[in-house]
Amino acid sequence: MPDTPTAAKATTPTVTNSTATNSTATNSTKVGSAAAFGAAAGGVASASPVSAADIDAAARRIAAVAAVTPIERCARLSDATNTMVWLKREDLQVVRSYKVRGAYNVMSQLSPAERAAGVVCASAGNHAQGVAFACRALGIKGRIYLPNTTPRQKRDRIRSHGGDMVQLVLFGDTYDDAATAALADADRSGSVLVPPFDDSRTIAGQGTVVREILQQLGRPPDVLVVPVGGGGLIAGIVAYLRDRAPGVSVIGVEPAGAPSMAAALAAGAPVRLDTMDPFVDGAAVRSVGSVPFGIVAAARTPIVAVDEGAICTEMLALYQNEGIIAEPAGALAVAALPALDLAAGATVVALISGGNNDVSRYGEIVERSLVHLGLKHYFLVDFPQEPGALRRFLDEVLGPEDDITLFEYVKRNNRETGPALVGIEMGSADGLSALLARMAAAPMEVERILPGSAAYRYLT
Repeated sequence: MPDTPTAAKATTPTVTNSTATNSTATNSTKVGSAAAFGAAAGGVASASPVSAADIDAAARRIAAVAAVTPIERCARLSDATNTMVWLKREDLQVVRSYKVRGAYNVMSQLSPAERAAGVVCASAGNHAQGVAFACRALGIKGRIYLPNTTPRQKRDRIRSHGGDMVQLVLFGDTYDDAATAALADADRSGSVLVPPFDDSRTIAGQGTVVREILQQLGRPPDVLVVPVGGGGLIAGIVAYLRDRAPGVSVIGVEPAGAPSMAAALAAGAPVRLDTMDPFVDGAAVRSVGSVPFGIVAAARTPIVAVDEGAICTEMLALYQNEGIIAEPAGALAVAALPALDLAAGATVVALISGGNNDVSRYGEIVERSLVHLGLKHYFLVDFPQEPGALRRFLDEVLGPEDDITLFEYVKRNNRETGPALVGIEMGSADGLSALLARMAAAPMEVERILPGSAAYRYLT
């Protein structure tokens, strides 16, 4: 049973390191207009404002299909941050993410003619599940465009939710590739595009999350920490709180490899990231929506970035401690908590936005976490081609708690030395300097492969 929310004295949190950096802005291309951006993002740009009344109306529309997900106090994170941390469990939603809220709110308002024409959407996986669920619930045919990188678990879940009402189309390597194809399909076929974030109806549906939070807590929290991808969720939350609880501090969290909202805020308009790490697939978009951007920018909402390795570490912590299976985007908000400057005793709500994680990804998740914690390192070691060389390396270089997790000759030949790729997992991150010193004193030549380097990218 989750803990029951109790009243707490309000405090004012302080947030640091929350503005976009210059490096973010340089890794982007400005999008010239709202209309052009809407097409690029796979959404329909809309200037319609979103109000708390719109979100209240959306809550009534989705009440029959969307679950009122629980809010639970997290003792581990509360102790770690000296605050009272509550987790809003959208991973327990009917499609394991909040996305059904926006998708159903859009599709339930379609006219009979639009329903007959069918719908089309693009998604990294969670929006697609929401659309598929709505297709079956409302009896609407749909085509769903997904990047080829969409985890199999999400694809299987989409088929399960939509049944014979939906058709899956795999296209490109990123959400943006799929979005371009979906937009072309809508133009060609006359089907209705269901935007994942850049539409006032989608935003209103996503905003119902915070309406529930206020009802469940019985009071406004001091801080609400929200994951950010295209911006629909945070825009809905900001719009509702602007009218109903303006004293709540909202903090948006993006993956460091896809800081599209921070780039937009730095540039003063939505921009397209030139490079992007797609690992946090539920939040990795090259461009935020123009409608969400306008709402977030007007509210001057702070945005922070979290390293993908830290996200992986928190995913594992949530699983091992709270029994929560969170996808990378689902753990975004929680992963940011240790870096935020929060007032002692503040009531903090962090959204677990989704739990659609493919079990086959856990190898990479563990790997990224170990690297982030400083426990996993890679080296190129030029071993002498003589008996006992590897044994000397084990005896003279490795520490008592270190372990070789990868050993592969890069090239075997008849020269006096042979290079090998060696992965070492350490018992403690503090032991790295001693390990490097022993390597420097050893007779073999050793080159460390640093995270972020061109060579390192071949390993992850």
